Amino acid sequence: MESTRVEKPHALCFPLPAQGHINPMMHLAKLLHARGFYITFVNTEFNHERITRSGGAMELNNLEDFKLESIPDGLPPNHGRTQDAAGLIDATMKNFFSPFRDLVSKLNDSIQVPPLTCIISDLNFTQVVAEELGIPRICLWVTSSAAFWGFLHYSELIKRGIVPFKGLSPSLSHTFSQYNTNYSILVTRNALQNPYPKQNRK
Repeated sequence: MESTRVEKPHALCFPLPAQGHINPMMHLAKLLHARGFYITFVNTEFNHERITRSGGAMELNNLEDFKLESIPDGLPPNHGRTQDAAGLIDATMKNFFSPFRDLVSKLNDSIQVPPLTCIISDLNFTQVVAEELGIPRICLWVTSSAAFWGFLHYSELIKRGIVPFKGLSPSLSHTFSQYNTNYSILVTRNALQNPYPKQNRK
């Protein structure tokens, strides 16, 4: 039985900590699990506690090959999280890297779970961890293809002076979103050039 578990492909799923990202990622994780994957689903401690308290994860409690993990988001308990989108995204870039990397390393070194086959995430920094540890990373894009097409043309819209719209002074959140989107596109393009980084397992 142990050897059967170890032979399963193992997907680590880590969505951006907002409902519109968690739900699609959970749907994908369940589909992969139904097709034989071992799943590690990662949330922030804040969201993990909310899901556990609401009973949202009860159906997964008896599954030996679908595990829920959590990492701290580094935000105070009274922070609005999704009510302060810019602050939440800023926290993902400043506070998530080390705890996430430690978790991935722990899972990959454990003999209790299969070695990680891939990381599925829509968080930019996970690409850095994936490349460093030699694990393929897949980006789940949860918005429409039309939105993605628009994001790809941000630079051209700015170059032509179409955005920012005249008469509007860009807020911090707009500026941050623009920076974060441009960074995401850069990371995605780099990932497409090297979708299967060299394996580097100990």
